[in-house]
Amino acid sequence: MQVMNDSHQPSNNNKGFTSTQVMEELKELLSMAVPITAMNCLVYLRAVVSVLFLGRLGSLELAGGSLSLGFTNITGYSVLVGLASGLEPVCSQAYGSNGVDKWEQLSASLLRMIVILLMAVVPISVLWVNLGPIMLWMGQDAAITSMAATYCIYSLPDLITNCLLQPLRVYLRSQGVTKPMMWCSLVAVAFHVPLNYVLVVVMGLGVGGVAMASVVTNLNMMVLMAGYVWVYGRWRWTWKWTDGMGPLLRLAVPSCMGICLEWWWYEIVTVLAGYLVNPQLAVAATGILIQTTSLMYTVPMALAGCVSARVGNELGAGRPNKAKLAAMVALSCAFLVGFTNVIWTVVFRHKWSALFTHDHMLRSLVSSVMPIMGLCELGNCPQTTGCGILRGTARPAVGARINLGSFYFVGTPIAVGLAFFFNVGFTGLWIGLLSAQFACAVSVLYSVVVLTDWEGEALRAERLTNSALVLEMVTERDDEKGF
Repeated sequence: MQVMNDSHQPSNNNKGFTSTQVMEELKELLSMAVPITAMNCLVYLRAVVSVLFLGRLGSLELAGGSLSLGFTNITGYSVLVGLASGLEPVCSQAYGSNGVDKWEQLSASLLRMIVILLMAVVPISVLWVNLGPIMLWMGQDAAITSMAATYCIYSLPDLITNCLLQPLRVYLRSQGVTKPMMWCSLVAVAFHVPLNYVLVVVMGLGVGGVAMASVVTNLNMMVLMAGYVWVYGRWRWTWKWTDGMGPLLRLAVPSCMGICLEWWWYEIVTVLAGYLVNPQLAVAATGILIQTTSLMYTVPMALAGCVSARVGNELGAGRPNKAKLAAMVALSCAFLVGFTNVIWTVVFRHKWSALFTHDHMLRSLVSSVMPIMGLCELGNCPQTTGCGILRGTARPAVGARINLGSFYFVGTPIAVGLAFFFNVGFTGLWIGLLSAQFACAVSVLYSVVVLTDWEGEALRAERLTNSALVLEMVTERDDEKGF
């Protein structure tokens, strides 16, 4: 049985941390988070390039492509990213445990998640193929729907690519391997503009060409990461990948729900904006604000993934005090990022809106709401980071329940009430988001800072890693008896 370093010393969990310990942990966290943030920015840049080429084709193509992007995010990418997040506690705790069979456990867990995602792709593909009838049934414009359906059909191969890409990202991040991911993303995205130019401008493939360029870019990213794991990683092939599928699903499903519930709410805001007095202005402003939020989200998303890995590593190694330190340092960084977002959204709100449009009414509307959006990020940064900590402790269900209650039982009623019943209008929708983020942040921080028993979580991590090893040993003995 693994020997716990400090799990049997209750006093350690409550003692303060020295400045040296804090700085060491900050350095460790930043060494992981900076490359991941750069990777996220590159992925965001890829999406911006796609939108720019859609806009080059025309307003109809831009509207259809944007509709398809929203649909594929809701029904596909959010689900795959969410399910893959269930791999975080398993891989990070196994890697931190330093068990003799940890590489077999890591490899088997990666294969299990790939299989889970491949199964999830089947119903998602059915939805994507039927985007046209679904949008027409919902009353969408026929011409826009036709363009959206074309984009969606050409994007279908991307589902298979993401079944490998998303688990590979978690697999590498759980081992602190972040710089290679950044370089793989940089090489892949560097070819994105030339791909779009060839497929859209030279070959004249239109909306389908933009979708194909995104598919090929993701494929390049996946191949490069898989090649890195194959050549430089410590990979152990195992035929026991089917064992333990149930426990992994019990982590993957709540992880998926926690992420999807938040992603979907932003799409709901876009739909609600379409029912306001001036829907065209409101939807356009929502698009700009959501793009801005997505850019700001790259940092807390990186912090969440990295602190999940750090917390899981330390719990797996039996060091609850260091896991708590990693959590507190990450939350402090999240608050700092949140305050930074508040400052720049207030100071540069007019200049930022001018980057997107020359329409004075649209610029005025975006500028008026940006300070509220900045305050939302003050809650979103620690909330997103806190959810990463919960995943690192193998408690994604807690984050899912918090997101459900905050966004749908707090944020939605306030947004609808203010926007439509109290005639606050567009600003009311974002006040609803602010209330949801505040409720979510408070709940997540309470769960992490107050309710987390770090020594208990270390013992749970020990049981999780040991139970997996015992299962493999029992299976091997059964195989020996059979032969």
